Amino acid sequence: EVQLMESGGGLVQAGGSLRLSCVASGFTWGDYAIAWFRQAPGKEREGVACVSNYDGSTYYADTMKGRFTISSDNAKNTVFLQMTNLKREDTAVYYCAAEVLDLYRLIAGCGLRQGLFGMDYWGKGTPVTVST
Repeated sequence: EVQLMESGGGLVQAGGSLRLSCVASGFTWGDYAIAWFRQAPGKEREGVACVSNYDGSTYYADTMKGRFTISSDNAKNTVFLQMTNLKREDTAVYYCAAEVLDLYRLIAGCGLRQGLFGMDYWGKGTPVTVST
């Protein structure tokens, strides 16, 4: 059974930092990419960043570049999202998701697609609240 378990969310003051973790199990690590998404209250879910477990390549949504860093610990099947200089608008539930690395993804790198041709598995999310 595939499981993705997020942790590390919580309440933080604006300007602070948090590191989220996503521990994955139930699939062959190197065959997948892991991505972070977030959904703010009243808004659609949006992609943050992803990392390919095959070659470690990463991709960030344009609006997420600079303050967010994705990384992974292959030995522990864990992906991290380091968030710095947090702002009130970063308040959201953060989800990790896994996508199988098919031939297209092996060549193009990981992505942040959602919907029918997007992620294969999702975690339940961890809430992040940024106070001012």
